[in-house]
Amino acid sequence: MYEQKLFDMKQLFFIFFLLIIVSCKQEVTNPDFLIGKWKRVNNEGSKETFEIWNQNFNGVGYSLQEKDTVFKEILSIVEFKGNKYLQVTGVNQNPTLFEITELTKNSFTCTNPSNEFPKVISYWLEDKQLKAKVANDDFTIDFVFDKIK
Repeated sequence: MYEQKLFDMKQLFFIFFLLIIVSCKQEVTNPDFLIGKWKRVNNEGSKETFEIWNQNFNGVGYSLQEKDTVFKEILSIVEFKGNKYLQVTGVNQNPTLFEITELTKNSFTCTNPSNEFPKVISYWLEDKQLKAKVANDDFTIDFVFDKIK
């Protein structure tokens, strides 16, 4: 009988331990690492490119050639039918949605296989730099941003 109680205590301790581990695991729900003002450091030519993200995960990306805006897109993390998406507005006639398929504390990847370019967009934080990649099957563009004040 003493051995049975000891066995029950071990099972109870194990279950309790598993519950603690599961409850302590933090689920990543948003890409907080994006928040801030970022300037691209790997531009070609005299263009300057920026991304600015606020705490509501709304952003704007734009490029300047001298003082003229030559490119602008509105970026938002949105939720639709229980899934998260990166919504890009201002490039195509209608907003384009990229489903977030992977989200960690310091990165996310989103896809839209039916979009001509890009089909995949990835963002990640590495050595205090924001890095991004936009790609389809044939072509990739890499972005490296430094945070600005």
